[in-house]
Amino acid sequence: MNSFNHRRYRAFPAVHKPDRRWPNRRMHHAPTWTSVDLRDGNQALVSPMSVAQKMEMFDLLVRMGFKEIEVGFPAASQPDFDFVRKIIEEKRIPEDVTIQVLTQARENLVERSYAALQGVQRAIVHVYNSTSPAQREQVFGLDKEGVKAIAVRGAEWVKAGAARFPETRWTFQYSPESFSNTELDYAVEICEAVMSVWHPEEGQPVILNLPATVESAMPNVFADQIEWFCDHLRGREHVKISVHTHNDRGCAVAAAELAVLAGADRVEGTLFGNGERTGNMDILTMAMNLYSQGLDPKLDLSMGEAISEIYTRCTGMAVSPRHPWFGELVYTAFSGSHQDAIRKGINHRQGQDAAVWEVPYLPIDPADLGRNYEAVVRINSQSGKGGVSHVLERDYGISLPRWLAQEFSAVVQKATEEQSGEITAKQIYALFESHFVKRNGDWQMQRYRLQREGEKVIASVVMGTEAHPRILQGKGSGAVGALVDALIQGAGIYAEVEQFDQHALGAGTGARAMACARVSVESAGTASAVSFGEDTTEAALQSVLSAIGKAGAVVRLHQNDAQKRG
Repeated sequence: MNSFNHRRYRAFPAVHKPDRRWPNRRMHHAPTWTSVDLRDGNQALVSPMSVAQKMEMFDLLVRMGFKEIEVGFPAASQPDFDFVRKIIEEKRIPEDVTIQVLTQARENLVERSYAALQGVQRAIVHVYNSTSPAQREQVFGLDKEGVKAIAVRGAEWVKAGAARFPETRWTFQYSPESFSNTELDYAVEICEAVMSVWHPEEGQPVILNLPATVESAMPNVFADQIEWFCDHLRGREHVKISVHTHNDRGCAVAAAELAVLAGADRVEGTLFGNGERTGNMDILTMAMNLYSQGLDPKLDLSMGEAISEIYTRCTGMAVSPRHPWFGELVYTAFSGSHQDAIRKGINHRQGQDAAVWEVPYLPIDPADLGRNYEAVVRINSQSGKGGVSHVLERDYGISLPRWLAQEFSAVVQKATEEQSGEITAKQIYALFESHFVKRNGDWQMQRYRLQREGEKVIASVVMGTEAHPRILQGKGSGAVGALVDALIQGAGIYAEVEQFDQHALGAGTGARAMACARVSVESAGTASAVSFGEDTTEAALQSVLSAIGKAGAVVRLHQNDAQKRG
């Protein structure tokens, strides 16, 4: 029998909720963010963080603007206990930051948690127990009443522990673990039982955290569960509803976003979604999703590279180059059409006072996350003229005319195919220089003189090497036309200028000029060349001479010399 058998599984039941309201809502502000990197994220690492690494991560989270940070399970391990004591005793917790500790609903663990928290200004004590049918039957062997009794006893121990330290501002948090796989009416029942112990209606801050411990359904189903729970919970107005989604189906962020629409006030998650199995909800992604919609995420994510570096150093986990918003390649285009659109979009913004960002293929300005534009367009065999032109313009200030960009793109593509990979900006410029700028000494213009005779321009050009100069003279309607005539008269070379462009490389009277020419030479070929110079006319004439030389006229030049000597 085939082991890949879908009949072993069943569809997750839908929530009957014809009055659902969340699909018509919009987010207007960020939820309360709670980082669980130091506990839920840490427990999923092959090598858990040391105290020093936790300290570095904690400092990063504070700099980013997190106001609630879960710092450990102090009753579960000595390193967690020591870390909690360290940040309290060394006064490393800012006044506007609340730390959170996790504990199971067992008396000795709750007591140990309070011992770790002694002396803290404010804290969240987070107690949990599993409530789903599979957990009740297979793990605990208890019925609903038995599991509810665990939750109630845990709530009582949490309340009693807090009473011993009245100088601390305590918030109580309860999680019916595996909420999304628990019967909704039972989840409400058990949470109300916990609330009856804590009395949030009397002013005790209470958080009810509803986890999708294992993501089992589509995000819209989770949103229905949250809205149903909020609709049926007595005293909903006295508690804060939190969600804690996981990424087993790849939808943790979407589930959290829809849960906020459905009534959640608070979201737990980690940086880059680190966590058990496929990970927790990625707070960075959800926060940037809000940011890209014009909402303040209430986190400072401008230090994007530093966030990635510290995360990698502390966790040993790599950030995927395709990770939303923060991956190395997420603002990079290799596709030719994408590169062309990005180049035109960025150029369109220049000189405009555009309040709203709108550039094709770039949902945000990469600079907002501390990225530069050098990585936006990178060149490989899939790239086109737009990308190649963008690199030359961005890194070297060279703007190619369309006809030359097409020609040079073919040169670059051939090079990328030969080396089977990406080509750097430095390599692109080297190709540009060798194919269009570099010239044969025979076609180096030494000097020129122009004079006008009626409607014609007379050109006298000295070209070639210092040792073997050649003087050519001709006339035409302009300088370039006079040069072409001089080549016919003096060297018997018949050339036609098919394309010509010239422009300044900067602003002001001292800006250098760039001239580009494509020339067809009779019985030789066609070639293009580029010349730079302080003198615009000099650059124009040199570009034509260089193109003629590249077209194969060098042989013709020496053949004509030999015939004259004969």
